[in-house]
Amino acid sequence: MSALPFIDLQAQYRALKSSVDARIQRVLDHGQYIMGPEVKELETALAAYAGVAHCVTVSSGTEALLIALMSLDLQPGDEVITTPFTFAATAEVIVLLGGVPVFVDIEADSCNIDVRLIEAAITPRTRAIMPVSLYGQVADMDEINAIAARHGQIVVIEDAAQSFGASYRGRKSCGLSTWGATSFFPSKPLGCYGDGGALFTNDAALAQAAREIRVHGQSQRYTHTRVGLGGRMDTLQCAVVLAKLERFDWEIAQRLAIGERYQQALAELPLQRLAVRADRDCVWAQFTVLLRDGEQRSAVQAALQAQGVPTAIHYPRPLHQQPAYAQRCRVAGALTHAEAAAQRVMSLPMSADLQPTQQDAVLAALRQALQA
Repeated sequence: MSALPFIDLQAQYRALKSSVDARIQRVLDHGQYIMGPEVKELETALAAYAGVAHCVTVSSGTEALLIALMSLDLQPGDEVITTPFTFAATAEVIVLLGGVPVFVDIEADSCNIDVRLIEAAITPRTRAIMPVSLYGQVADMDEINAIAARHGQIVVIEDAAQSFGASYRGRKSCGLSTWGATSFFPSKPLGCYGDGGALFTNDAALAQAAREIRVHGQSQRYTHTRVGLGGRMDTLQCAVVLAKLERFDWEIAQRLAIGERYQQALAELPLQRLAVRADRDCVWAQFTVLLRDGEQRSAVQAALQAQGVPTAIHYPRPLHQQPAYAQRCRVAGALTHAEAAAQRVMSLPMSADLQPTQQDAVLAALRQALQA
């Protein structure tokens, strides 16, 4: 069979072509490429979607996390509790500010942070907890917020780079804690055509701090009230996301349906499906399964590739084992599940435009690979 796309962005563009083209043309016509009117329009729409008072668009999901920490005035030596089983940006932003990532293990069945381990990792230096809503499923945010509240000044930042559009107990990802931070990288559930991201909060003072930080710390032109950076989201990228919002609800419904179809079909196969909690919806930024070990995963990946089915590994090495972070982190207890997951996880093709025939082909190739 011909190769399937891992994420079908071309099909998405074809469905939205008239809206995307019109939105881009409008920006080209008015020429306000930095902080044009689409920026505020998108921020208003996104805040309403997430159910928060303030949205601040920024240049990437990484910048979103960095600015959230900068708004807290994170100091060298301050600790941020998070998961080692995530993309490097989660720890990267902590280290860039001189902070210390404190890693606790993940749940073996969901791969999200194990909230039962967080409280024991808190010290007088703990400034924030940064759970990652991995693969599109929100972490247990109510319990995390409760832990933070019991310890006073600890702030919770949801790393929602993969979960915008997901629900948790009837509320939307990014509207569940002091800060929510997401990414509009093209492969995300809501993506642009380059880099982009956004921050969400109900705290007006923090929102104002983020707005200043993203424009080099300016409260007004050439008045620098704080140290900042160049972190604005381009007007053109905001225009693209505005166009994509038109069918975002449909795309989320499709992702939920495709994910459920995968889950049901995989129940009969000798592999582990990710657990999805009953009180939340997973938008499947990646549809990920767990194989027996690294040897089986390599064999299955090779067999699928031979059948034209692409796969990916999110993520092949936990952050506490990465050279850049091994000496810059604190490990709070054994990270057994994170280390095991890195050897076992494999992601299958997933997008809102994945057709049933394509999904059937993926499943057929996977069955054959597992039998072999």
